[in-house]
Amino acid sequence: MAPLKSMVASLCALAATVSAVNPVIVQHQQFIDSVTNDRFVIIGVDYQPGGQGAYGATNTADPLSNGTICLRDAALMQELGVNTIRSYNVDPALNHDECASIFNSVGIYMIMDVNSPLSGQSIDRSDPSSSYTTGYLEHIFNVVEAFKFYPNTLGFFAGNEIINDVQTGDANPPYIRAVQRDLKNYISAHADRAIPVGYSAADVRAVLQDSWSYLQCNNSANGDSDSGSDFFGLNSYSWCGSGSNFDTSGYSQLVSIFSNTTIPVFFSEYGCNEPYPRVFDEVLALYGTEMTVFSGGLVYEFTQESSNYGLIQPYSNGTAQLLGDYDTLMSQYNKINVTLLESSNSTATSLTPPACNANLISGDGFSTDFNIPDPPSGAQALISAGVSNAPTGSIVSVTQTSVQLAVYATNGGQLDGLKITPQQGANAPGQNSASVSTGAVPTSTSSAASSSTSGSVGSTASRTSSGSATGSGAAASATSSGAALRVDASLVRNAVAAAAVGAVALVL
Repeated sequence: MAPLKSMVASLCALAATVSAVNPVIVQHQQFIDSVTNDRFVIIGVDYQPGGQGAYGATNTADPLSNGTICLRDAALMQELGVNTIRSYNVDPALNHDECASIFNSVGIYMIMDVNSPLSGQSIDRSDPSSSYTTGYLEHIFNVVEAFKFYPNTLGFFAGNEIINDVQTGDANPPYIRAVQRDLKNYISAHADRAIPVGYSAADVRAVLQDSWSYLQCNNSANGDSDSGSDFFGLNSYSWCGSGSNFDTSGYSQLVSIFSNTTIPVFFSEYGCNEPYPRVFDEVLALYGTEMTVFSGGLVYEFTQESSNYGLIQPYSNGTAQLLGDYDTLMSQYNKINVTLLESSNSTATSLTPPACNANLISGDGFSTDFNIPDPPSGAQALISAGVSNAPTGSIVSVTQTSVQLAVYATNGGQLDGLKITPQQGANAPGQNSASVSTGAVPTSTSSAASSSTSGSVGSTASRTSSGSATGSGAAASATSSGAALRVDASLVRNAVAAAAVGAVALVL
């Protein structure tokens, strides 16, 4: 009977790994766990290791294609209490199964930007009509294909900071809605669930409220019921240091602006770094009772670039060192009342968006045109048939849980016992913060910095004009462990059933 018991245990473990998180859905103002019906609030970080340079025309990697690095970072994020990451630039032709599965296993969701800084792979805010092409749509549909079957794919950003002043608020809004419509129609035709699609806005108050009003409204009267945003992200750096508070930071104004939102609103970037070091006092405000209209936020950013927003310093040989911001953010995260966040507000999930009309727009020069552009020639056929040779990803078994790369604490001591702990449901602060210990402080010859031949990964962080906020630099040199085994979804279902039958047999 021992081999059968072993098989049952293995199959149950496999099933647990594959089904670690439940897909998240949108119910009006809130994200909701589709199984438990608990409210889901984003406690996240922006994740683009290597910056913008991690993905390019000549690169063979992107931020989610290296399983060894993802394992290291997922373990650190699980300790931190993170439940969501945002990645800005990914190559849909690469295999992301191992990284997606690692993050899935530890209860971390992913929000993916579909655009990239490469030519033809984003909407050009200076000339949106010329960049809205079938070739562009093919690229973003490939990103959907690559991530649509991961249960921890929370959503897709159709654009990032395309509107960043009054001038860009004129021609661009209809094209943002057009891209959202095309993405949602493609997902409806080719995915097995509805995956939310939204927009990440710049915190430019002159156009912020109009951007949200334009993108969330119901355009059915104009023959268009699919182009509205499912969620609205905001890149905000207005709370700066311990001298800021709910009022002086402008957070109170943001709550007023979004008080009647009919879609989830969250910070897609936050974490002002002037003054430095950061104290992250805004965390308790964001997750407190005054800002329940918000669905959390993502701290910018996990890995360090020269702009000095990082929580960890990665090195070219794959080792890393925690920075002071990591410890400070953890101490603030650990004060969050997660039970309060998970409580669904029935009023917030029974709202209806207003009908799109010019009266919603208050700023001079902002678009009041709700006649959304038709898909470019050939795009509708592409949406119906799907992209050719689609790079479809799937969850795989995570067989390596211990981090194989050295990671050093802020005091220089190496972390002992760093690993991921597979779990059911979303990760949360305080769940896994005591599973590692800090060893003795290393000598100068064994420190993270001296073990790297070229110092830190990356050099420049830039807020690009292509509609994708990214950093730049070389990708980490560590290679994927290749330890994961591909698991077909039907095989998993059969395995779970077999495990159940076997377990009954053992009991009998």
